[in-house]
Amino acid sequence: MDPFDAISPRKVLERVSTLLGCSQTSNEVATYLDNHDELKHLREQFILPKVAELPPSDLTLVDGTKECIYFVGNSLGLQPKMAKKYIDEELDKWAKIGVHGHVQGSRPWAWAENNIEELMADVVGAKAEEVALMNGLTVNLHILLLSFYKPTAKRHKILLEDKAFPSDHYAVESQIQLKGYDPKQSMLLMKPRPGEEVLRTEDILDMIEKEGDSIAVVLFSGVQYYTGQLFDMATITKAGQKKGCYVGFDCAHAAGNAELKLHDWGVDFACWCSYKYVNSGAGGLAGAFIHEKNAHTVKPALTGWWGHNLKTRFRMDNEMDLLPGISGFRLSNQPILLVCPLQASLEVFAMTSMAALRKKSRLLTGYLECLIQHYYNKDEAQPHKPYIHIITPSHPEERGCQLSLSFSVPIAAVFQELEKRGVACDMREPNVLRIAPVPLYNSFSDVHRFIIILGSALAASKELQQ
Repeated sequence: MDPFDAISPRKVLERVSTLLGCSQTSNEVATYLDNHDELKHLREQFILPKVAELPPSDLTLVDGTKECIYFVGNSLGLQPKMAKKYIDEELDKWAKIGVHGHVQGSRPWAWAENNIEELMADVVGAKAEEVALMNGLTVNLHILLLSFYKPTAKRHKILLEDKAFPSDHYAVESQIQLKGYDPKQSMLLMKPRPGEEVLRTEDILDMIEKEGDSIAVVLFSGVQYYTGQLFDMATITKAGQKKGCYVGFDCAHAAGNAELKLHDWGVDFACWCSYKYVNSGAGGLAGAFIHEKNAHTVKPALTGWWGHNLKTRFRMDNEMDLLPGISGFRLSNQPILLVCPLQASLEVFAMTSMAALRKKSRLLTGYLECLIQHYYNKDEAQPHKPYIHIITPSHPEERGCQLSLSFSVPIAAVFQELEKRGVACDMREPNVLRIAPVPLYNSFSDVHRFIIILGSALAASKELQQ
């Protein structure tokens, strides 16, 4: 039996627990799933901190020699083991051959990022020529909007979610102002229905149908950073383009997490950072995408040397030989020391596929969801018992690996107690913990350990509040 092939995570747990003759909450289930995980070897490609190495850990409460429970890949991914080796190689090259490193070695500095663009394209479901590795996410978003956002008196709005990541909100706001329009009139912000935490796809489509003639750009997250909602990017793209809008996505929380098909879906443009699920390190080299259909019609508003064809770049004649598509949007050479860790991570992705990672992710996050619901659902018979409400959509196709947990008790103390016990996760005000079991390096035993520790953390936080 392949437990990963079941229709739903809950069905998997039912089958495995029946097979083992134990409860679905037993650690035996986690061990069985780990033993049957065909991707478990990928964990060995990353450095997992020991509990004792994490600054908040309290070694009177937890064994410091164990690996921590790292559920914060939605904020910063783990370090690939090959990252340091690749960085050291380039530092050594610089020391020994100096300027010749621009054109020598396994990753010549003048085009090193070009050598890994196909690997990145595979992760986001694009053609290599549709992807560029450059800058940071917000810089790329600005560069893309400068070309795709061409407002007119009739069509001047940008549609985005009301609680978009702040940097996206600021970028859109400033782009509208730059073009001489008023954000109060031109920013169309979508909120969930009253009493709901996530946007319904049908409401997004209704908004596009209703306002589409006045919308220049539809810009959504691939995965919403706070709720963990995975948007139906294919459907949104089709609806927006039908109304004459350009459609783009910030894939910061989707790249390396969801199975993206940017090319097949016909997405006009996209951008993403690489330090979350793509594990390139803090401030890592970001990615940008422009569909090939726009390669010769959408031109960069800003140009630089690196957008010039490499074959003629060094003639230095100041006659721009602009590369088509996203390649022409490059401004300058990329930092080689940022290329190295990104290469190290993308090579791990190349050992599998996004389809295989998503298959594991559905079950891994579903396992977490089932255990939380078993232990921490609201119980009317125990009104004083802390409970957890999962605001992330329950359907596996409407989320990535992250679950956003809303607590009935003050969150700061619970978060602190989790950190003391070797759990790395993420708190977002006012009362949400973002928990992200990443299929590249997290295990089912990690999930089971987390649930046990969560119980201890809740009990300890309750004592502090009394």
